[in-house]
Amino acid sequence: MTDVSTTDISLTILHETTGDGLAIDRLHERTFGPGRYAKTAYRLREQVPHSLDLSFIARIGTLLVGSVRLSPVRLGETKALLLGPLTVEPPFRERGVGQTLIARALDEARGKGHRLVILVGDESYYGKCGFHRIPPGRVTMPGPVDPGRLLVAELAEGAFEGVSGPVLGEWES
Repeated sequence: MTDVSTTDISLTILHETTGDGLAIDRLHERTFGPGRYAKTAYRLREQVPHSLDLSFIARIGTLLVGSVRLSPVRLGETKALLLGPLTVEPPFRERGVGQTLIARALDEARGKGHRLVILVGDESYYGKCGFHRIPPGRVTMPGPVDPGRLLVAELAEGAFEGVSGPVLGEWES
């Protein structure tokens, strides 16, 4: 458990549990709406269950205000993690909740020996947590994705060197 004070709120970061699933699903529904099912990253996550030991929730008191999940994938032949969705209740955005969740998930992944994390998102936001744009054509998602939004973070120095190929569910070969 991590207690964090972000601006004017007292936030508690906890590992996600199976009991959090329904509340997280409702949070995703409120924040992303029905269009979330059409997104390439969402479709990939449907095929690959997220790792509970690398996924976290944010609470203020008993209120769930945010969630981040990491799922195992491969980039060609290289093991990696897919970050997302990152979700924060709208009234709590721009208060550091999302950045705190990401930092905790990346620290936990690094501590468990993971080396790479990818996501589809805005570099201006995720760059604060060490993500940068993947050169076009080097890694491809199974569906339409704006290549300028495909990002990677190295959890170990040099981990992305020589990595290329399609993003596949970890269980695929």
